[in-house]
Amino acid sequence: MTDSSRLESDSMGSIEVSNLALWGAQTQRSLLHFAIGDDKIPIKLIYALTTIKQSAAIVNFKLGLITEQKKNFIINACLEILSGLHDKQFPLSVWQTGSGTQTNMNVNEVICNIAALANNDPLGSHRPLHPNDDVNQSQSTNDVFPAAIQIAAVQEITNHLLPELNRLINALEKKVSEWNGIIKTGRTHLQDAVPLTLGQEASAWKEQLATASKRIEESLNELFPLPLGGTAIGTGINSPKEFGKKIVQAIETSTKLPFRSAKNKFAIMASHDGLVHAMSELKLLSVSLLKIVNDLRLLSCGPRAGFGELSLPANEPGSSIMPGKVNPTQCEAMAMVCTQVIALDNAVAMAGSGGHLQMNAYKPLIGFNLLKGITLLTDACRCSRVSMIEGMQPNLEKIEHNLQQSLMLVTSLAPEIGYEKASQIAQYAHKKNITLKEAAKLLGHVNENDFNRIVNVKLMTGSD
Repeated sequence: MTDSSRLESDSMGSIEVSNLALWGAQTQRSLLHFAIGDDKIPIKLIYALTTIKQSAAIVNFKLGLITEQKKNFIINACLEILSGLHDKQFPLSVWQTGSGTQTNMNVNEVICNIAALANNDPLGSHRPLHPNDDVNQSQSTNDVFPAAIQIAAVQEITNHLLPELNRLINALEKKVSEWNGIIKTGRTHLQDAVPLTLGQEASAWKEQLATASKRIEESLNELFPLPLGGTAIGTGINSPKEFGKKIVQAIETSTKLPFRSAKNKFAIMASHDGLVHAMSELKLLSVSLLKIVNDLRLLSCGPRAGFGELSLPANEPGSSIMPGKVNPTQCEAMAMVCTQVIALDNAVAMAGSGGHLQMNAYKPLIGFNLLKGITLLTDACRCSRVSMIEGMQPNLEKIEHNLQQSLMLVTSLAPEIGYEKASQIAQYAHKKNITLKEAAKLLGHVNENDFNRIVNVKLMTGSD
């Protein structure tokens, strides 16, 4: 030991810890033995754990399990952590024990050492608080860690993802309204199809996202029941019978979110189907967003040699060698985010299925991937809206040109002259590189007046 370090102890003995660190022995052992990659436990998960510790202190005091002084030390330490003052004191890798025990103890130890400083006791003294006997009273990592993932996920989805997604939906809704009168060529199989309005095209994107938003919101119903009070395996050993309901009530009050005590804690502790479900809804959102930005990439491709029907904002130079080139960079960023989230979902699904008997030992991975997915999608939705969706504009000249060139306008003739004759008109027009009207007249299938009456692009869109 040096002047810059101290000895911290746990059930396995003593270990050297830097005097700059507020964590203790178990955290230090994890740092030594799990130096794997650079993925750290998300700070939002740390804050959720801290909220649980704060609520537990309130309940444990009411139940006579800790003194008022200890309760106050825990609460004050938690408030400091939740304010962001100690973010650097939570350095552990995601790739640790599958229960998350080391992170739970990391929080417990930091709370104890914050209290030690406040009480003028040495760091590592376990005075006035003990990490297990006081901060972890009535708890086990096995019920605390999954509860923390659920709390963090609900908070991040409710406070960040859904609001940002709904702002994106509203931005698309404005485009639907603005573009309802713009008639364009529809496309199926990437081939010309019957017309629709640009507003109708955008309405599909809006509706996809609105449905995804509802799905995500509904998935939260499976995350509101918390397993707290179940302790080690769901039986509630070493925890008063009323602890589970009371701590969840305290958390509900603190977060202002409708958490409730799980009726069957065994199910939520042995498996994490609710978290898997929430992740799967993020995957579905990603599927929708990926489809939408792929549409935008196609519609904006060109500007001269492609569809060129939409103009996306030019935010930055697109090429280091081709002057003046502008690329659909927001589409590309969103596509990468969506691909990543889909991959994260695969990992979470495998992790969810990998539990054995009374505990799933993939908790840190599930929490990390779920919160990562929420953050990525939140940020990508914001960037896409601000830097692309709100500023994209229709290229009316190109839209009209493409519409007039479409051979599939012939579809409206089929009810009048039959499918076969309509096909002959389209094929002849394409072969001779002439208009449908000219082909119809030359083939003698329909005169000009009837053609003009029947081939009405506005009527073909079904719009008012």
